[in-house]
Amino acid sequence: MNKDFPRIMTLLRKERKLSQKQVAADLEVTQALLSHYENGKRECGLDFLVRAADYYNVSVDYLLGRSPLSTGATVSEQELPDSTANEKYEGPLSGGATFFQKKLLTNAIEIVFSLLLKAKNSELSKSVCSFLSLAVYRSYRMVYSSGRSNDENTFSVPPEKVSGLTLAAMSLEDVKARCAAAQGTEDIQITTARLEQEYSKQAAALLNIVKTSEKTLDKLD
Repeated sequence: MNKDFPRIMTLLRKERKLSQKQVAADLEVTQALLSHYENGKRECGLDFLVRAADYYNVSVDYLLGRSPLSTGATVSEQELPDSTANEKYEGPLSGGATFFQKKLLTNAIEIVFSLLLKAKNSELSKSVCSFLSLAVYRSYRMVYSSGRSNDENTFSVPPEKVSGLTLAAMSLEDVKARCAAAQGTEDIQITTARLEQEYSKQAAALLNIVKTSEKTLDKLD
C-alpha cells in the first residue's frame, strides 16, 4: 500500500477547507470509504485515483508521492532560477541580518561545490550533497513549524521524529564522506591564501562561517 497517498489526500482536502462529506459526494464514494482511503485502511482503485487527481487538479504522481510538485514535473537544472543572494533588503535589522547570513551561506556553498568538483570523488560528492540536503530539509521543517496553522501532514515524517532521524542520517553521511575521502581523492591543497586567491569574492564568506561555527563548537567542548 502506498503510504503517501492517504497523507496527501487528507492534506489536499484540508488545504481547500473541504469536509469529507463534500469530497466524498463529489468523488461519488461514501464518506466511510473516503475516510478509509485517507486513513490508509483501504487502497483505492485506478479509477478513483484518476478522479481524485482531476478533482484536486494535481497529477497522479503527486498523489502517490512520486513527485514533490503538484504538476508531477521533475526538477531540472535549466529551470532553476539563478541565486538571489545579492537582492537588496530594506527593513528591520533582523531581516537585514538574515539576508547577510544568506549571502554568506550561498557564497560558501559555491566554494564547497567547486572543491568537490576538483576532488573528482563521486562518493564523496554524493555524501556531501546528501548531508547538505538534510540540513536544508531540517531547516525548512524548523521554519514550517513556526506557523501554527501549517499542516504537518505535508510531510511523511512526523514532527516528533524528524530531529532525531535527521541528525542520525546526517551522522551517517558524515561517516560515508570520510570513508570516501580516505579511499581516494585528488590531492587538493587548501590554504587560506589559496582560497582568497582563487575565490576572491567568496572566500571571506566561507572563512567567516568557519570562524563563527568553531566559536559555537568551542562553547560546547
